[in-house]
Amino acid sequence: PQAAGNQWYPNRFMTPLAGNEPYLSAALALVDGLIEQVGQAGIPPEKVVLAGFSQGACLALEYAGRNARRYGGGVGFSGGLIGPPGTLWEFNGSLEGTPVFLGCSDVDFHIPAERVRESAEALRRLGGDVTMRLYAGMEHTIVEDELEFVRGMMGGMMEG
Repeated sequence: PQAAGNQWYPNRFMTPLAGNEPYLSAALALVDGLIEQVGQAGIPPEKVVLAGFSQGACLALEYAGRNARRYGGGVGFSGGLIGPPGTLWEFNGSLEGTPVFLGCSDVDFHIPAERVRESAEALRRLGGDVTMRLYAGMEHTIVEDELEFVRGMMGGMMEG
Protein backbone atom coordinates (compact mmCIF):
# COMPACT_ATOMS: atom_id res chain seq x y z
CA PRO A 1 0.00 0.00 0.00
CA GLN A 2 0.98 3.60 -0.53
CA ALA A 3 0.46 6.14 2.25
CA ALA A 4 -1.69 9.13 1.37
CA GLY A 5 0.68 12.03 0.76
CA ASN A 6 3.61 9.63 1.33
CA GLN A 7 2.97 9.78 5.07
CA TRP A 8 1.36 7.17 7.35
CA TYR A 9 1.26 9.45 10.38
CA PRO A 10 2.11 13.15 10.83
CA ASN A 11 4.89 13.15 13.44
CA ARG A 12 8.14 11.30 14.03
CA PHE A 13 7.82 7.66 15.06
CA MET A 14 9.37 8.42 18.45
CA THR A 15 6.69 10.97 19.32
CA PRO A 16 4.24 9.93 22.07
CA LEU A 17 1.65 7.68 20.43
CA ALA A 18 -1.20 10.16 20.92
CA GLY A 19 0.66 12.63 18.69
CA ASN A 20 0.25 10.32 15.71
CA GLU A 21 -3.39 9.46 16.22
CA PRO A 22 -5.82 8.83 14.63
CA TYR A 23 -3.50 8.32 11.66
CA LEU A 24 -1.44 5.51 13.18
CA SER A 25 -4.54 3.51 14.10
CA ALA A 26 -5.96 4.04 10.61
CA ALA A 27 -2.70 2.86 9.01
CA LEU A 28 -2.58 -0.25 11.23
CA ALA A 29 -6.23 -0.96 10.36
CA LEU A 30 -5.39 -0.69 6.66
CA VAL A 31 -2.62 -3.28 7.03
CA ASP A 32 -5.01 -5.49 9.00
CA GLY A 33 -7.56 -5.24 6.19
CA LEU A 34 -4.94 -6.19 3.62
CA ILE A 35 -3.87 -9.23 5.66
CA GLU A 36 -7.53 -10.26 5.81
CA GLN A 37 -7.98 -9.65 2.08
CA VAL A 38 -5.00 -11.79 1.05
CA GLY A 39 -6.16 -14.45 3.52
CA GLN A 40 -9.53 -14.57 1.77
CA ALA A 41 -7.61 -15.05 -1.48
CA GLY A 42 -6.01 -18.17 0.01
CA ILE A 43 -2.65 -16.68 1.07
CA PRO A 44 -2.00 -17.50 4.74
CA PRO A 45 -0.10 -15.10 7.03
CA GLU A 46 2.92 -17.43 7.00
CA LYS A 47 3.31 -16.54 3.31
CA VAL A 48 3.02 -12.77 3.89
CA VAL A 49 6.06 -10.57 4.40
CA LEU A 50 5.40 -7.32 6.24
CA ALA A 51 7.99 -4.90 4.88
CA GLY A 52 8.65 -1.22 4.53
CA PHE A 53 11.14 1.61 4.40
CA SER A 54 11.32 4.43 6.96
CA GLN A 55 7.73 5.19 8.11
CA GLY A 56 6.59 2.08 6.25
CA ALA A 57 9.20 0.02 8.12
CA CYS A 58 7.99 1.40 11.44
CA LEU A 59 4.40 0.60 10.50
CA ALA A 60 5.23 -2.95 9.34
CA LEU A 61 7.20 -3.73 12.50
CA GLU A 62 4.60 -2.19 14.78
CA TYR A 63 1.84 -4.18 13.06
CA ALA A 64 3.81 -7.41 13.46
CA GLY A 65 4.34 -6.70 17.15
CA ARG A 66 0.75 -5.77 17.88
CA ASN A 67 -0.57 -8.70 15.83
CA ALA A 68 2.02 -11.33 16.67
CA ARG A 69 1.67 -14.63 14.86
CA ARG A 70 3.74 -16.56 12.35
CA TYR A 71 4.35 -14.49 9.21
CA GLY A 72 6.50 -15.20 6.20
CA GLY A 73 8.74 -12.41 7.38
CA GLY A 74 9.09 -8.94 8.78
CA VAL A 75 11.39 -6.37 7.19
CA GLY A 76 12.32 -2.96 8.51
CA PHE A 77 14.53 -1.00 6.13
CA SER A 78 15.56 2.03 8.24
CA GLY A 79 12.84 1.71 10.85
CA GLY A 80 11.93 0.60 14.34
CA LEU A 81 9.04 0.05 16.68
CA ILE A 82 6.87 3.09 17.33
CA GLY A 83 6.81 5.02 20.60
CA PRO A 84 8.69 7.61 22.63
CA PRO A 85 12.07 6.99 24.25
CA GLY A 86 11.71 4.60 27.16
CA THR A 87 8.85 2.64 25.60
CA LEU A 88 8.65 -0.92 26.88
CA TRP A 89 6.88 -2.93 24.23
CA GLU A 90 4.79 -5.61 25.88
CA PHE A 91 3.03 -7.25 22.98
CA ASN A 92 0.89 -10.37 23.33
CA GLY A 93 1.22 -13.55 21.32
CA SER A 94 4.24 -14.93 19.53
CA LEU A 95 5.92 -14.42 16.19
CA GLU A 96 6.62 -18.18 16.30
CA GLY A 97 10.06 -17.95 14.72
CA THR A 98 9.08 -15.46 11.99
CA PRO A 99 12.27 -14.28 10.27
CA VAL A 100 12.70 -10.55 10.87
CA PHE A 101 15.30 -8.32 9.24
CA LEU A 102 16.21 -4.87 10.56
CA GLY A 103 18.72 -2.87 8.54
CA CYS A 104 19.68 0.74 9.18
CA SER A 105 22.55 3.19 9.25
CA ASP A 106 24.42 3.57 12.50
CA VAL A 107 24.06 7.36 12.07
CA ASP A 108 20.59 7.73 10.51
CA PHE A 109 19.13 11.12 11.42
CA HIS A 110 15.58 9.73 11.48
CA ILE A 111 16.18 6.34 13.11
CA PRO A 112 18.56 6.19 16.08
CA ALA A 113 20.68 3.03 16.13
CA GLU A 114 19.60 2.46 19.73
CA ARG A 115 15.95 2.25 18.61
CA VAL A 116 16.89 -0.38 16.03
CA ARG A 117 18.61 -2.38 18.79
CA GLU A 118 15.61 -1.98 21.12
CA SER A 119 13.25 -3.06 18.36
CA ALA A 120 15.36 -6.11 17.57
CA GLU A 121 15.33 -7.13 21.23
CA ALA A 122 11.56 -6.59 21.60
CA LEU A 123 10.87 -8.68 18.49
CA ARG A 124 13.22 -11.42 19.75
CA ARG A 125 11.33 -11.50 23.06
CA LEU A 126 8.19 -11.95 20.97
CA GLY A 127 9.68 -15.03 19.32
CA GLY A 128 11.02 -13.50 16.12
CA ASP A 129 14.17 -14.88 14.47
CA VAL A 130 15.76 -11.43 14.19
CA THR A 131 18.73 -10.39 12.09
CA MET A 132 19.86 -6.82 12.66
CA ARG A 133 22.48 -5.03 10.61
CA LEU A 134 23.73 -1.52 11.29
CA TYR A 135 25.71 -0.08 8.38
CA ALA A 136 28.52 2.37 9.10
CA GLY A 137 27.86 5.86 7.79
CA MET A 138 25.00 4.81 5.47
CA GLU A 139 22.49 7.46 4.46
CA HIS A 140 18.72 7.07 4.99
CA THR A 141 18.39 4.53 2.20
CA ILE A 142 18.41 0.82 1.33
CA VAL A 143 21.61 -0.90 0.22
CA GLU A 144 22.20 -4.02 -1.85
CA ASP A 145 23.33 -6.09 1.15
CA GLU A 146 19.89 -5.59 2.73
CA LEU A 147 18.10 -6.54 -0.48
CA GLU A 148 20.22 -9.68 -0.86
CA PHE A 149 19.42 -10.79 2.67
CA VAL A 150 15.69 -10.21 2.23
CA ARG A 151 15.65 -11.98 -1.15
CA GLY A 152 17.19 -15.00 0.56
CA MET A 153 14.71 -14.79 3.40
CA MET A 154 11.79 -14.66 0.96
CA GLY A 155 13.25 -17.48 -1.13
CA GLY A 156 13.41 -19.65 1.98
CA MET A 157 9.79 -18.83 2.75
CA MET A 158 8.69 -19.86 -0.74
CA GLU A 159 10.60 -23.14 -0.52
CA GLY A 160 9.15 -23.90 2.91
